[in-house]
Amino acid sequence: MNGNVIQGADYLLEGLRLLSRPGIRPFVLIPLAINMILFGGALWWGAQQVGALGALVSGWLPDWLQWLSWLLWPIFFLFALLLLGYGFSVVANLIAAPFNGYLAEKTEQMLTGAPLATENNWRTILLLVPRSIGRELRKLLYFLPLLIGVFLLSLVPGVSAVAAPLGFLLASWMMALQYLDYPIDNHAMSFSRVKQGARLQRLTSMGFGGAVMLGTMIPLLNLVIMPAAVCGATVYWVKDLQAGLQPES
Repeated sequence: MNGNVIQGADYLLEGLRLLSRPGIRPFVLIPLAINMILFGGALWWGAQQVGALGALVSGWLPDWLQWLSWLLWPIFFLFALLLLGYGFSVVANLIAAPFNGYLAEKTEQMLTGAPLATENNWRTILLLVPRSIGRELRKLLYFLPLLIGVFLLSLVPGVSAVAAPLGFLLASWMMALQYLDYPIDNHAMSFSRVKQGARLQRLTSMGFGGAVMLGTMIPLLNLVIMPAAVCGATVYWVKDLQAGLQPES
């Protein structure tokens, strides 16, 4: 596979460093406010649900397999943490999608010094809300069957041990696609082209997505992870992917 996992993670670090730049800072405030509100709600809801769902899984085991519950609990907890982190990201991105597209545009302009052919402004952002939500739902339709498949796998005794690492790899891929979509969409390319672009440097994409996924699990960092990931994905697009992914005819 092409690419470099470490380089992918470094793109997220570059995105974090860009957040303090004067030309970027104003466009971080709205995603930051959205993250703070949603993270508080997600943390409260997750604390309520994890215990109940874990007890349900333990009750699902037959009596002669109850001894496995000590092994299933940490696996289930890790998988639930992955789902919570990804679910938090999905909802946050669904709400902030129009602003994330604008942030990706401003980041690309800062990196290249050239305006995009389809430049946005605050008025067009509001007009693009329905289209942005439709784009997010398109991604969700691609992600959801994969998530359900891994979740069902985690319920199978003897196979569940591979579900958590498989879930993390899947979440890493989904995070890469989620955030690469913003700079690529600014060039009027379909979601199919986003997937094609991520495959050009598959290991780099997995490294970037994995770093984002881990960032969603770290308190305080998860509040700025969304704008940092948008900026990092834009850096990745400009430096690594743009030359190899031509615009659609």
